[in-house]
Amino acid sequence: MNSLFITKTKQWFIVGVTTISLIACSNTSELNKNIRNINLPSSWQENDDKLKVNDNWLLELGNSQIQQIVKTAISGNHQLKIQAYNVEIQKQQLIVSGSTLWPSLDLSFRSGRSKNNSFDTYSNSNSVDLNLSYEFDLWGKLSDADQQANLNYLAEKANFEYNKQQLIADVVITWFAITEANNLLSLYESRVKNSRQNLDIIESSYNSGLGSALDVYLTRNELNNELTRVSDQRITKTKLIRKLERLVGEYPKGKLTVIDDLPLLSDDIPLGLPSDLISRKPDLMASWYQLLAKDAGLAYAHKQRFPSINLTASLGDSNNDIEKLLSGSSLAWSLFGNLSAPLFNAGRLEANEEKMRLTLKQGEQQYLNSLYNAFSTVENAITEEKGLKHSYQTMLSAKDNAEIASTLSFEQYQSGLVNYTTVLDAQKRSFEAQSNLIKIKNRLIANRIQLHLALGGDFTVSNESATNLKAKAE
Repeated sequence: MNSLFITKTKQWFIVGVTTISLIACSNTSELNKNIRNINLPSSWQENDDKLKVNDNWLLELGNSQIQQIVKTAISGNHQLKIQAYNVEIQKQQLIVSGSTLWPSLDLSFRSGRSKNNSFDTYSNSNSVDLNLSYEFDLWGKLSDADQQANLNYLAEKANFEYNKQQLIADVVITWFAITEANNLLSLYESRVKNSRQNLDIIESSYNSGLGSALDVYLTRNELNNELTRVSDQRITKTKLIRKLERLVGEYPKGKLTVIDDLPLLSDDIPLGLPSDLISRKPDLMASWYQLLAKDAGLAYAHKQRFPSINLTASLGDSNNDIEKLLSGSSLAWSLFGNLSAPLFNAGRLEANEEKMRLTLKQGEQQYLNSLYNAFSTVENAITEEKGLKHSYQTMLSAKDNAEIASTLSFEQYQSGLVNYTTVLDAQKRSFEAQSNLIKIKNRLIANRIQLHLALGGDFTVSNESATNLKAKAE
């Protein structure tokens, strides 16, 4: 009777363990299938170009000074160094997680001396123990934890790559913002010079009795406005230089000099396919790895609710004489197998699993949000570039017309055909057209860089490609 009961118990135990194992394995992933098979657009809305995206956008600028300052930024930017440490920290966490798949072996040594007050005697006690512990990864729980750590590490690496690309974009955009500030400062200073010349002419006419006092005051007011604009622009330029120094990690040297002109980016760039973003854009890859990590975390939380099997073994010796330890006379060993299963924990494990499931569902929406944001960023940059190119051409024509009108108005004023307010209005239109033209050129550059960043991929090229491109340019 007893043997039959034991046999039945073993059979039911095996069936139970097998059933639990199947349940555990069947719940290893709850990632929505729609996330794995997203219906992506076949082409961009405003562009049917399907040529492969170029990665060497930085080299195409043809500016060796920018390339040098980019290298300085990569090695000196403090925020990027913080991100690099995050990668290394996650790498060590990966080692910590992987260690749970291996046995743990510990060595301990204890030594003591005690006194017996009744007999006024002393005694020594010494022991040494070697302990082994190992948890069988019966349900793949430890493997899920290790996989989660792996995915978090990959996500951190992708985040680092994205932050590096964002840094390069910020450096180049700030560089050209300083160039724009230089160009505007030169324009404002030329306006000051022109206003001084106008004031000399107006005052000379007034002193000769040919002009009015109103024209003198208007001209003086215009000169003061231009002087204020020059002062403000110098402040703007100084702040931008400080910003660039912080980006490259050279603040507060204050010795950064930017001598350059704004290039006109009139050519089109190949945009590739929308589906390329998933494998090209580092922040999208990071978001995907984070989503997979949450899926692995849910699997781990689910398997926490199942029994665990642990093996412990120890080998040790104790002796009053420390020199006789491990002599073999009193060497002892033990081997234990332990099966433990959670029975009651007030719903803690179940709630933790549900929390991880909700976190996974939240992560799915975060990934979709990041993905469609990436698509819309590219589309908006394409639209912006088309609009800026058109604005540049119309503003170029406006600048030419405004310069001619400014010259004619002053000549007509000297001939007494128009009043001085007409001259000021014509000069103001000419000035606004010139300054707007400079700003549009810089907006084109900044938008192009943001478009490259939105398309993903690396910004560097091999030395061989750089040499070929340079030779081609020459």
